[in-house]
Amino acid sequence: MTDVLISASELADLLKSEPCVVIDTRNPDAYGAGHLPGAVNVHEIFTFLATSTPEGMSELKTKFADAFGAAGLSGKETAVIYEQSMNSGFGQSCRGYYLLTMLGYPKIKVLHGGFDAWSAAGFPVTKDVPTPVKASFAIVPEAGDILIDAKTMLAAVGKPGIAILDVRDVDEWIGDSSSPYGKDFCPRKGRIPGAVWLEWYRMMKPTAEGPRFKSKDEILAECATVGISPSTPVYLYCFKGARASNTFLALKNAGVKDARMYFGSWNEWSRDPSLPIEQGPPVAAQVTGKAA
Repeated sequence: MTDVLISASELADLLKSEPCVVIDTRNPDAYGAGHLPGAVNVHEIFTFLATSTPEGMSELKTKFADAFGAAGLSGKETAVIYEQSMNSGFGQSCRGYYLLTMLGYPKIKVLHGGFDAWSAAGFPVTKDVPTPVKASFAIVPEAGDILIDAKTMLAAVGKPGIAILDVRDVDEWIGDSSSPYGKDFCPRKGRIPGAVWLEWYRMMKPTAEGPRFKSKDEILAECATVGISPSTPVYLYCFKGARASNTFLALKNAGVKDARMYFGSWNEWSRDPSLPIEQGPPVAAQVTGKAA
């Protein structure tokens, strides 16, 4: 597969050679202070909280099909998404990649290193706000298979062969905090039972230019530490689907064939007392001695 990630210099060339719609996922103040030329600000890519009801799933799809259409995406253009840097926005540019993929958009790139990489390379930055030409954005229904609901996640609990992968920060994983927005933002702290844990930061490594994704083999090595191979079905979750989108991009780029996301994530799961959770410090997984 082609790499979803694009460097600042590759993007500068791409913008000259083919039609692109550049989407800035940062907050309006950061966008207003300076952005890539022609970039459209769609901060809701990061802020929107989804629910797993049929109505909620439908709303998620129509809301973002409308937002991406309003930004000028018709299917002919390459969608280019960026955030400030790869670790400052909880994976928000990758959340845009996930949403576009889930809607079936054919051509998507994520600016590797984000706005910081672009400005550090000396490429132009502007405060001019474009007026995009609204386009008709078509949803591809079967692409939505990568979006799973609470019911599907519940059915995967205790099911051999499916890896439930929690990528939240360590304080959330050990049940010390319920969210990145405060320890008691959600009513329950803990984990989905049987989940394995790879903190989302582990998909990236520091470089002189800032955090960048690890190589395909490095990402597969991280996955192997929790028994995930390229053929393992992986059901991801975090708090609201941003950090898990960062990991989703990493897994897809590394060749993990079946990665899906429970987009409602802990924000939804923890609020439904009928859904099971594990609390307290995690216990060691049973080592079976069998190859994954």
